[in-house]
This record gives sequence, C-alpha cells and structure tokens, in this order.
Amino acid sequence: MLLSVRELEVFRHVMQSGSITGAARVLHITQPAVSKMLQQAEARLGFSLFLRHGRTLRPTAEAQALFPETLSAFAAFEAVQRLAGALQGGVAGTLSIAMIPSIANSILPPTITRFRTRLPEVAVVLHAVPAPEVVRLVEDHRVELGAVIGPVGGREVVVSDVCATRLGCLMPATHPLAALPAVRPEDLQEWPLIATSSHWPLGAQLNVVFADANVPLKIAVTVDHATVAGALVRSGAGVALLDGFGLLSARSPELVSRPLLPHTMSTARILRPRYRLTSPPTETFRQLLLEVAAECGMVFAAPSRQ
Repeated sequence: MLLSVRELEVFRHVMQSGSITGAARVLHITQPAVSKMLQQAEARLGFSLFLRHGRTLRPTAEAQALFPETLSAFAAFEAVQRLAGALQGGVAGTLSIAMIPSIANSILPPTITRFRTRLPEVAVVLHAVPAPEVVRLVEDHRVELGAVIGPVGGREVVVSDVCATRLGCLMPATHPLAALPAVRPEDLQEWPLIATSSHWPLGAQLNVVFADANVPLKIAVTVDHATVAGALVRSGAGVALLDGFGLLSARSPELVSRPLLPHTMSTARILRPRYRLTSPPTETFRQLLLEVAAECGMVFAAPSRQ
C-alpha cells in the first residue's frame, strides 16, 4: 500500500533529524503523533524503517534505499509549488511569439535579453516566419504575440499599429551613392537593386514609389530576408532597398544607409489572439519591444486597433 504525503514527510524529517523528537519539533506536532505515523507507514509498507534501541533510531537498509527518492520527490513537489506561485504572480511559464525575420533580426534580440532579465523563469519560444504564417499562428492561439509589417488580413486577431520606419537604401560605405544625403528612384537607375518580391508589403511600396517617379523598378536580386540582402551588398552584388527593420538587421561596419525619397513609411504591427486574455508576461514583452523600438529611432504610430 502506498504511503501518504504526510507519512513520507514524517519519514523524511526523522531521517534528517535522526530522532522522533527532532522530527516532532520541525513538524510542530507531538512525539506520539510522529511515532504513530511511523508505525502506520511501516504497516503499509510491510517492513521496518527503523531499528529501535531505547530512544535511539537506526535506519534500516530499506529506509536508506527509500530516503534519496523521498528527497527527490519532495524537491519536485516544492518546485511545483514554486512554479504555481510564480504562475499566479505572472512571472513564470512559457511565452510563445512569432515575428517576421526582419523584426526577429533587429529589435527582437535586445527585447528578449531584457525580458529574460526581468522574468528569468519565463521561457521564450520564438518562431521567425513570413507574415502569413505569423497571422496563422496567432489565429490558432499557438503564440501569444506576433509582429509583422504591412496589412494584416486575419479576422481572429487584434491588431495594434506600433511604429513606423522609413524606407532606405543600403550600400557599401565607399559606394558613390553614399555621398548623397538621400537617394531618389532616378539615382538608382544605373545600379543593380536588391529588394523583396512585389508580393511582400515592402515590394508593393517600392512599386508605388518608382511608378510615381516614372522610373522603372528593375530588381536584380529578389530576396526574402534582410540579412541576405546585407550579405549581397557586402559582396558587391548591388544596393538594397529595405525598411527600417531590414536596415537595422543588415547593418555592419562597412555598410551605410541613406533615406529613400520621397519619404515612405513602413508600419509594424503587433498581433494578439482576439479571444485570449493578455497575460502579464505578454504585456511585459510588448512594453519592452516598444522600449527597444524607441531606442532604435522608430517613429511611433498613433494607437490603432481592429
């Protein structure tokens, strides 16, 4: 027959103190109560736990074998209690987030570092995926928070406009365009361009900017990730047109960026599941994300929700 938690607790304290008197003192019960529970435990087990010599107790071989496992069991129980208390206070558990790669490679790393410093018992699960997948993960309640750039089509998400960045051109510091304070579509006609597909929000914006300037948009290399664009620029494959997050994630000492004129803003949005309450860790993470974005010079948008 299995022992009760209370009987295991009595056994543990008798082993640790070496006497019934010591166990009774720690447990704040009488010595007869300790003796009675030990006897009940031995009756349940069908073997003796202690050999009694007057007032002296000597653990049996069986007790010695049980003791390490008893300590492990109580350590696990206490860990569960601590975790439950931390969850009650909103300072433990797991936070799942989904971000597009340009955000994941720019403002997200310092955000996670600060978050883990603030709430070290909360593990972070990150999905760096394209925007449609971010929306799906949020809609399916597989993540608590998502971040994308551009319009959002999901109906089961709450969308908040967070901040906006200006489109820019990334180039080697020695490139002729680096001498300009800003670049226009007509300045880029003779240079190979690296940019995202027109199916992406940034690509669609570039189509509009170049069309308004009556300049054909000829992309030499189409990429999905800003870090890849940065590597291509460093290798001399061309100059890259990116939003502020992309410029931040692709930066390196040998590269510089210049604003693209006319100024065009790219808006970042935070997504949350519509029918899920925002947990304290999620709200803490959101606030830290805004904090890092502000320090990186992002322009904050007026609050907007759908």
